[in-house]
Formats: sequence, structure tokens, C-alpha cells
Amino acid sequence: MRQIVCSSEALVPGQKMAVQVGKRSVVLVRMGNGDYSALMDTCPHQGAKLSDGELTGTTLPSGVGEYVYGKEAAVLRCPWHRWEFDVTSGQALFEDRRACVKHFEVTIEDGNVVIHY
Repeated sequence: MRQIVCSSEALVPGQKMAVQVGKRSVVLVRMGNGDYSALMDTCPHQGAKLSDGELTGTTLPSGVGEYVYGKEAAVLRCPWHRWEFDVTSGQALFEDRRACVKHFEVTIEDGNVVIHY
């Protein structure tokens, strides 16, 4: 199934918004590179709304004493306990890789953002 949720110009890079897709609450994200992504709007830890969290980047693996910032506006941080998720996959950015959030395919069709579920 698929659902149009907004115009492709509704968000600027670095913004997010909560949308209803069927019976699901979803957070739609426009990443720093301009691409769209969508995740279930519930943190697997204790159920916080991820749409209330911060859309940010993170430090990347680098050498000792180096701090390389990357993934600009592609990391969603839970507002309650700061768990971080990669918005392109829903995978957690911490040790327990079993902690993840459902990711939805997003396409742009005729100037509209479409979430496939």
C-alpha cells in the first residue's frame, strides 16, 4: 500500500514531521542531503514519540584524537533517553543492533512524498 503524505517541498533539509499512514504513526524526515526517509514514530525502548526528538548527525569512526562529524540530519535521537537511530535504515547507532525502528520506503511522485507501507 502507499499513501501521499505531503508535497515534496513541505520540508526543508533538516526538518521532520509526524504523519499518519494508515493506522500507523510515522515520522517523515528530510535529511541533510535533501532525501526523504520515514520511520515508525515510536522508540522501541519505552515508546517515546521520535518525532519529538532531535534530528542531528553524529561522529563517525575516525583515528585516535580525531572527531569527524557526519550523517548530517540523518540521525534521529529519542527525546526521552537519547537513543539514536539511523533514519535511512532504522538501525540503532549503539552496541545493541537488535534495537531498531521500522523503516518505510519513501518515493517522490509527481511532486508529492509517498510512503509505502
